[in-house]
Amino acid sequence: MTKLSIDRPILVCNFKTYLQAIGPKAVKLATYADEVSKSTGIQIILTPFISDISEIVKTTDLPIFAQHLDYAMPGKNTGHILPEAMKDLGIKGTLINHIEKPLKFSETEQTISRCNQLDLISCLCSSGFNQSEELAKLNPDIMIIELPELIGTGKAISTANPEIISKAVENIRKVNQDVTLIAGSGITNSKDIEKAIELGMQGVGSSNAVVSSTNPKQTLEELALALLDKK
Repeated sequence: MTKLSIDRPILVCNFKTYLQAIGPKAVKLATYADEVSKSTGIQIILTPFISDISEIVKTTDLPIFAQHLDYAMPGKNTGHILPEAMKDLGIKGTLINHIEKPLKFSETEQTISRCNQLDLISCLCSSGFNQSEELAKLNPDIMIIELPELIGTGKAISTANPEIISKAVENIRKVNQDVTLIAGSGITNSKDIEKAIELGMQGVGSSNAVVSSTNPKQTLEELALALLDKK
């Protein structure tokens, strides 16, 4: 087995624990994303709630990531999310250290190591730029640059705080030329994406803008087409 090939630019859509993206609604949203990916050629990665992964894997060809994995080994680890079990469900990677599920540096390092052991893509979240250089040294496959106070606000990090992205890119590229960089936090429209790409991003992450949309397929199309324009 080998890791999933990352086709830049990419769109990561995080379902989080929104009720609009749980159960049958999650499957429907995944179907929309699959249709948009096929019509635009943009790689869309989905991170559904854990209980929906199995069903979504059956209904879409899109790469499915976990929202979180533990670095626990098989055995006496009650309550942990075991990477081997999640890989058996069909995931291709996982988010790590999301601002809503933060990890210590040592935990982050061990989780990336477990991903490498199992050929899973490590998608590491970095809050701002303060730790971005040290995190980049861990050699994740993808890094999402976030700003906690903007998550879910509709105010994009790329337009509201472009200097955060610029500094993060500068720090990361000092030590890692290969990691795929993505802008997260408040990405809502084509202008947000245009600015993110201009600042050195190779994709974007979105959650609330898609999941809470009255027309999620249309929103996905708008985001994907904006990325396609920059491909």
